[in-house]
Amino acid sequence: MAHSVKGVVVMEKDGPASVVTINVPDPGPGEALVDILTCGVCHTDLHYKQGGISDDYPFLLGHEATGVVSAVGEGVTNVQPGDRVILNWRAVCGQCRACLRGRPQYCFNTHNAAQKMTLKDGTELSPALGIGAFAEKTLVAAGQCTKVDVSADPAAVGLLGCGIMAGIGAAINTGNVQRGDSVAVIGCGGVGIAAIAGSKLAGATRIIAVDIDNRKLELARGLGATDVINSTETDPVEEIRRLTDGNGADVVIDAVGRPETYRQAFYARDLAGTVVLVGVPTPEMKLELPLLDVFGRGGSLKSSWYGDCLPSRDFPMLVSHYQQGNLDLDAFVTERISIDEVEDAFAKMHDGVVLRSVVEL
Repeated sequence: MAHSVKGVVVMEKDGPASVVTINVPDPGPGEALVDILTCGVCHTDLHYKQGGISDDYPFLLGHEATGVVSAVGEGVTNVQPGDRVILNWRAVCGQCRACLRGRPQYCFNTHNAAQKMTLKDGTELSPALGIGAFAEKTLVAAGQCTKVDVSADPAAVGLLGCGIMAGIGAAINTGNVQRGDSVAVIGCGGVGIAAIAGSKLAGATRIIAVDIDNRKLELARGLGATDVINSTETDPVEEIRRLTDGNGADVVIDAVGRPETYRQAFYARDLAGTVVLVGVPTPEMKLELPLLDVFGRGGSLKSSWYGDCLPSRDFPMLVSHYQQGNLDLDAFVTERISIDEVEDAFAKMHDGVVLRSVVEL
């Protein structure tokens, strides 16, 4: 049986995000039907809208979501109806070479629901990151559901589904930030500020935030930055070195993803330090560095996909830190909106006046 519900769909490149009626099927084998409670408005949804990810329109937007499992298909054992879950886009297969080597966070064959959600006329929808959660219900692979404590605010913990996890994981998982480390984060949007929060959680003692917007730098300070640099006023490489006794930071995280910010990250790290790229570049961008500098500075140059997270491990751990007061996820929720305000939320995101707008259904 198909369920007719409201969902936010974009029909063509740069088209409006419109609330329409969609059809969501009952779960088949390995699938779960989820009643959505909350969903954050993420830059990735805007990229889908603008055609920056693919041209497989129409898209059902939304992916940073918390919900309640309403039904499961044959063979599903990890969740059951009534479970509170955070949705993720890394449902590991357990069979690829990464999984078999004990590195499921790098799974090469992640799962999505086999069945398609559709428009009323039967047109198949492409759900954002295989989730499509700007909707009253969505259909996902059961492995995309991670069970969490029902007492946690769904609007806050649902943000772990994408951007906040990407930032925290870039610090903790990819950058391996340790107690006493110095960390610099270039770019203080949602992902960058999450990397700052993750660095604080890991025990870094000096956390340097870099951005061109003083409003974002103040937010960064509130979530753990010990020092802030406006790179329109001060050379960030020189200032990071000054703040770290002339050495550079142990870990530098580029949360922007541009050649110029990556070069800043590369030269702002200590010898044998680590650079983490978590900001997403566009296809035409090119990076040029003297190869002798790459060799001579040593250390690690890493890219972070989804914060190198394993949702079944990381989501419950971070929710627990949130509940204990160690991780202020509430600070990332700038506003709570209805499903018909998503288009306005994209405009606010573009203007840089929100960390996250969260749709409550």
